[in-house]
Amino acid sequence: MFRSVPYKWLVATAFVMALFMEILDMTVLNTALPILGEHFDAETSTLQWLVTGYLVSLAVFIPASGWVADRFGDKNTFVLALAIYTAASLWAGFANSVTELLIARVTQGVGGGLLTPVGTAMLFRAFPPHERARASAVLAIPTTLAPALGPVLGGWLADNISWRWVFLLKVPIGIIGLVFSAVALRKGVRTARERLDVLGFLTGGAGLATLLVGLERGAREGWSDRPTLALVSAGVLLVIAFVVTERRVQFPMIDLKLLGNRMFRLGNIIMLPAAGATMGALFVVPLMVQTSMGLSATESGLLTMWQAIGMLVVLPFTNRVFQRVGPRRMLAGGFAVITLSQVGLALVEAESSLWLIRSAMFLMGMAGAFIMVPVQAAAFSSITPLETARASALFSTTRQVAASVGVALLATTLTVRMTSHLADLAVDASATTRTAAAFAAYQDVFVVSALIAAFGVAVSLLVRDHEAAASRGPAPVPADPIEPAVEPVEATS
Repeated sequence: MFRSVPYKWLVATAFVMALFMEILDMTVLNTALPILGEHFDAETSTLQWLVTGYLVSLAVFIPASGWVADRFGDKNTFVLALAIYTAASLWAGFANSVTELLIARVTQGVGGGLLTPVGTAMLFRAFPPHERARASAVLAIPTTLAPALGPVLGGWLADNISWRWVFLLKVPIGIIGLVFSAVALRKGVRTARERLDVLGFLTGGAGLATLLVGLERGAREGWSDRPTLALVSAGVLLVIAFVVTERRVQFPMIDLKLLGNRMFRLGNIIMLPAAGATMGALFVVPLMVQTSMGLSATESGLLTMWQAIGMLVVLPFTNRVFQRVGPRRMLAGGFAVITLSQVGLALVEAESSLWLIRSAMFLMGMAGAFIMVPVQAAAFSSITPLETARASALFSTTRQVAASVGVALLATTLTVRMTSHLADLAVDASATTRTAAAFAAYQDVFVVSALIAAFGVAVSLLVRDHEAAASRGPAPVPADPIEPAVEPVEATS
């Protein structure tokens, strides 16, 4: 049926559908939380676990995804993950209590934790090294559209139809993706014979999950909160134990030796300011326009959509630019523009035109395309096919941590600066004065975000274009580089 279509585009289609569904889920829920609270008569702190529980489950299974894909085959793992995710979405849509909904969300996290790293590995195996910038551009489509559509779509569905459709909406996409993947994808080769690194799974999964919960609580409750300090401390200790374990065992769950590859190591470091600044800003801007400028959730979503528009405008040209100028200048230029966009947001005041925010978001989206495409292509340029699954698991873990740290850092800055600015006001200060103080706090936040992006410029200058040569220009590989049908290696127990 699909013989006339190059296999790499079949993999891209399957992964784009799955990734779009997953990222849409992560953004569409937030605007529906107040309506869920009314329906289940639940407090905000309880509802927050619908988000946190998913992230925790995601964090536990992302590190294990590389071993699972190598042990059972990437197609089998991808199809199973997609089936789990789709079934859990259906379950969530028919949940009759917050507890049942939370269990469904945790189950979704199991599928999501396997889905993205394994799908990324499949994509980078399907595209030859010199076409991985094009593969990264394909990945940027769902990662751009889903966050843009999510808040608007979630608010509209919850307001006009039912909160259940926030979850049920993704079921048809999941079923189509599941059938397509089962029919179109080739049977992957199993490359791992070793047992699961149980100690690594426990320390890595528990450490990352505990750290994410601690960061989320710290941003919400403050860093003097004792449970927060306990969670972060425990998370750090578990991560240290994980690193020690992975360096000593013969078959580690995540191969930290991959970080010995200079380009891959730099790619992971670059993800910290890339995901941190972008996700942090996307978290703060809706708060600012809704709480201090009086915009509705739908209006806020339409405003932040300009970030997606900026990325979509640039995406068609990123591969061509990457091939021509290389990753170093693209990355440095992208981070410089993100820095400029954050400076623009720091200039926003109560009477500012919304076009100032739209322009800053548009610039941030354009720059994001010039960062995400080259960083992924260059980072994986010298990763071998056998290393791809575990490299993808490590890269996905870095991205998840970076996004969480970025949101926590900017949320903490907002809390601290808001408290400071409001404390300086007189008790009988007018509403206008208080609004000005709130905007001063937001301005401080965007200055911090600009500094994070400026750090990205500095790190980008360490990149050497020649180290990513394999991801640029013609390469002596077939146009369709996937291995021919090979009888899978039977995994031993």
